[in-house]
Amino acid sequence: MTAGAAFADYTRFGFSRDGRVLTVTITGANPVNGVDGPMHDELARVFTDIQHDADSDIVILTGAGRAFCAGGDFAWFESHIADPRRFRDIAWDAKRIVTSLLDLEKPVVCRLNGAAAGLGATIALLCDIIIADDRAVIGDPHVRVGLVAGDGGAVIWPQLIGYARAKELLMTGDMVTAGRAADMGLINYAVPAAELDAKVAEIVGKLQGNSRWAVRWTKTVTNQPLKALVAQMLDASVAYEMMSNVTADRAEAVAAMRERRPARLSGE
Repeated sequence: MTAGAAFADYTRFGFSRDGRVLTVTITGANPVNGVDGPMHDELARVFTDIQHDADSDIVILTGAGRAFCAGGDFAWFESHIADPRRFRDIAWDAKRIVTSLLDLEKPVVCRLNGAAAGLGATIALLCDIIIADDRAVIGDPHVRVGLVAGDGGAVIWPQLIGYARAKELLMTGDMVTAGRAADMGLINYAVPAAELDAKVAEIVGKLQGNSRWAVRWTKTVTNQPLKALVAQMLDASVAYEMMSNVTADRAEAVAAMRERRPARLSGE
């Protein structure tokens, strides 16, 4: 069942309903659901619109096709390098993506169907319960494209797996398998692909078996320390990310990725 007029103007998300469960599917303009300008714009308002949706109590967030959301689109990256004002102009929205997801009272179950990287990983990890296809990988490779992990990764990763592991993964940009992510407590479950939907349905059923207000407001109070940490860190995080966008190594890292060659980094 489609979600109706409330979400009719979205171009990078699909919406469907099963009773009072709203499934939100990331549908990017590229095969790995990479973030481009329209998706970033929609991410900054989608969680507020979900909060205001009177016909849902529980949200399932997933991706279309083979990926969940594999970070920023390279053409979008290049537009920010060519004109850094474009990066500055999305800073407010970048912060709102994180704060609105944490402000959303309804429980969000992440159905991690494939790769989640960069901002895609941040969004997945800010969900309440994360269930992954065991073939999926997750990581925050901002540094590999010359950027500071400023869109929420530096906030949420240490809270889930501790500072030692988080700093290693954030500073190397390494991706980890869903199985390893579950073992270290980064996500809740890694299950075979054939069992993914059943596990999501099991968790949703457990949530539905409890008072919706008790569930919502338990989430709300549990998120208070995270929201305080975001208030403390996110302005500086986004500012440092904007600064890294204008370095020479940023442009070289993106060009090297595009050309599938080793980056020739200058340290500038």
